[in-house]
Amino acid sequence: MPEPARPASRIAVVDDNAALRESLIWLLESVGLTPLPYADGEAFLADDAAPEVILLDVRMPGLSGLQVQRRLVERGDQTPLIFMTGHGDVPMAVTALQAGAFDFVEKPFNHQQLIDLVQRALAEHRQRRARGARLAALRDRFEALRPKEQAILVGVAEGLTSRQVAARLEISAKTVEIYRLRAMKALGAANLAELVRMITALGLVPPLPEA
Repeated sequence: MPEPARPASRIAVVDDNAALRESLIWLLESVGLTPLPYADGEAFLADDAAPEVILLDVRMPGLSGLQVQRRLVERGDQTPLIFMTGHGDVPMAVTALQAGAFDFVEKPFNHQQLIDLVQRALAEHRQRRARGARLAALRDRFEALRPKEQAILVGVAEGLTSRQVAARLEISAKTVEIYRLRAMKALGAANLAELVRMITALGLVPPLPEA
């Protein structure tokens, strides 16, 4: 059986210029995307449509684009944000990038340039969502382990030997080895390096400093 078609990705378009909104609606629909138009930041923030990418004007009546971004950051919303800037707004766009925006595009923009940018933002959003799902599944598997198994894995990821872990937990080194192998299998870690990456991803040990 063929795989079910993926629903069209939803792209928020937040701009007070009605003509520009209409142009972007046409452009996004022409490449199979679903536009979600909003005339101002307040209307966008009040909606719970959950777009996959946000196209946001920098200068708008009421809440500015930067203020909308700040509200999204306060919510913990990590949806890729592309700012649409007019002439002279580049310094504001740089501020937005420093606050975590995906990118910005200057008006008047090339349609293909904008679509390419949206597609890259969509790819990042999907990758981030997939990473989040994998991490949530890993956390579930880790939390299903016995407390002693959890403590052994953390000790191993910290770089302790089996004897050191055994001394910390007041059990035998043999027991540490048995529990470690069983817990690694439950997590799906094929080797020690993979185990360390998993425990680090869970935030249970600090990552190694970059060289």
